[in-house]
Amino acid sequence: MAKPTTTRKKIVASVKLVIPPAKATPAPPVGPALGQHGLNIMDFCRKFNDETKGMPEDLPVRVRVTIYSDKTFEYEVKSPPTSVLIKRAANIAKGASTTGRDFVGQITKRQVEEIAKQKMKDLNSKDIERAIKIVAGTARSLGIQIAEEQGD
Repeated sequence: MAKPTTTRKKIVASVKLVIPPAKATPAPPVGPALGQHGLNIMDFCRKFNDETKGMPEDLPVRVRVTIYSDKTFEYEVKSPPTSVLIKRAANIAKGASTTGRDFVGQITKRQVEEIAKQKMKDLNSKDIERAIKIVAGTARSLGIQIAEEQGD
């Protein structure tokens, strides 16, 4: 996050993207989403790729880009989407086609808690118990059951 300035710039747009770490290119989805606001796309790609260089490449990250009227920008890299983390933990490629009826996999309560801890900074909850419920709800909507631990 950039430091607050004394003069406020006018925000033109706020764009949300999901991009694999260190793989931002002017091609879709980055180019069209940022180019329509007159942003220097290569400048964004270079900065984003440098910042996310050490992250696992198979986990896409969410990015919020704030674009100002003078064509400058700020961006914030967030954690991977909850659904991606859940599908990875369940070792599945995609969720169920009919939610609530079909189940395509399962994860343990411990895995749900680990995902909740990883997502805490991006969730609208300061309480770990609420965060666990949010992650569990996402898992259910993907058709993934929450299983008890073997020793519980």
